[in-house]
Amino acid sequence: MALIIKGETGEWEVVIGMEVHAQIIANTKLFSNAKAEFGAAPNEQVSFVDAAMPGMLPVLNYKCVEQAVRTGLGLNAQINELSVFERKNYFYPDLPQGYQISQFEHPIVGKGVIEIDLPDGTVKEIGITRLHMEQDAGKSIHDQHPTKSYVDLNRSGCALMEIVSEPDIRGPEEAVAYLSKLRMIMRYLETCDGNMDEGSMRADVNISVRKVGGPLGTRAEIKNVNSLKAVTQAIHYEAERQIDILEEGGEVVQETRLWDPEKQETRSMRSKEEAHDYRYFPDPDLLPVQLQSKWVTEIKETLPELPDQKKHRFMNEYGLSLYDSSVLIAERKRAEYFETVAETGGDAKLSANWVINELLGALNKDGQDLEAAKVSAKQLGGLIALIKDDTISGKIAKDVFAEMYASGKNAADIVEEKGLKQVTDTGAIEVIIDKVIAANPDNLAKYKGGKEQLFGFFVGQVMKETGGKANPGIVNQILKKKLNS
Repeated sequence: MALIIKGETGEWEVVIGMEVHAQIIANTKLFSNAKAEFGAAPNEQVSFVDAAMPGMLPVLNYKCVEQAVRTGLGLNAQINELSVFERKNYFYPDLPQGYQISQFEHPIVGKGVIEIDLPDGTVKEIGITRLHMEQDAGKSIHDQHPTKSYVDLNRSGCALMEIVSEPDIRGPEEAVAYLSKLRMIMRYLETCDGNMDEGSMRADVNISVRKVGGPLGTRAEIKNVNSLKAVTQAIHYEAERQIDILEEGGEVVQETRLWDPEKQETRSMRSKEEAHDYRYFPDPDLLPVQLQSKWVTEIKETLPELPDQKKHRFMNEYGLSLYDSSVLIAERKRAEYFETVAETGGDAKLSANWVINELLGALNKDGQDLEAAKVSAKQLGGLIALIKDDTISGKIAKDVFAEMYASGKNAADIVEEKGLKQVTDTGAIEVIIDKVIAANPDNLAKYKGGKEQLFGFFVGQVMKETGGKANPGIVNQILKKKLNS
């Protein structure tokens, strides 16, 4: 959904491209055998290669190459059988080599495309320009001493995929949808965990504004935005800032800016470098990467069903809505859970409702994820089966589910223990209906006099008499016949 901002001189359109840095899931770093786990004590996972000690040579991690190829295939992108690692020269206190080993002219993955699902129910395609591999820098820590900064090199050398989009994004909602879908795809593929709060997925947001339909404006890059909320806030602020400058007759400067979540503003970090500023050249310590077509094909054959494929299958095979399908495919384990429920319960639409509204609703309320649920997919499917065969009503099912959620017991056992089986004996229900009608002659007269809304009153009285166990369909059928006789 495009963000159009009305200014004093007319309407402005926001144009956004994103560079996402995703840490590759691998046991060790891109060019060394040091561990790449999150949360270790400072400088505990640093090899001589990561620290750029003299004479240390990088050795490419095979697993990281495989993970990059898997991700490229998941992005419907071109896999380049020949790619080259290059040195990107710049200075940071936490960059020991004085350069970063990256890819520039010959990345491992070329152009691709992904679908994003927008809040208004529409679907849009966002182009992928490229995916290249590179090593991460270390981390400077500024809050441990009043006058000194510390450097932690645990992250130095960790394998990153930089995924660059086309400038196809037109507002914060599209940006959030794009990041969410990208994260979803990588989690399905198990190539990146997508934990933005841990820094394993970070976004650089390139923003420019232009008059609607006009030529592209000068962009500013917002560096390392690490949450979906921050992405939304940064886009709104930066778009307004640029529009104010242009409407006052100024020019937007191409630069790199930082997002300050406390002040809710972007601030200038440095002028934006161009490619030639980095003096890229092929790394003399690393040979070009040559992939075999057969190996790429073998990786492609191991890919799981991806989110968009699963979404369309849920809609076509199960008759689910776009919304329900999108919610269910948001996590791979969630989608698998739903399919087990549907298979066990025998009703896909009913299963979708219970997974989304009851189970996920309860988990969200408790701040838990699906793995914490005491109710297994087969157990929830068992509850659906009891509803479907009229053993219990939907209303009683909610009470049974609450017990299941708290105890982890099977639905059938709870129903048996508490005597909750639905009354489907038409003779028994008819006796209770006769009793209710006889006890309410005034309301019977009013109903026959045209006050048809009293039908609900009689249904309620019958359900009360049966402790909510009477089959609602049978009650309605018999009651309507008797009241209208």
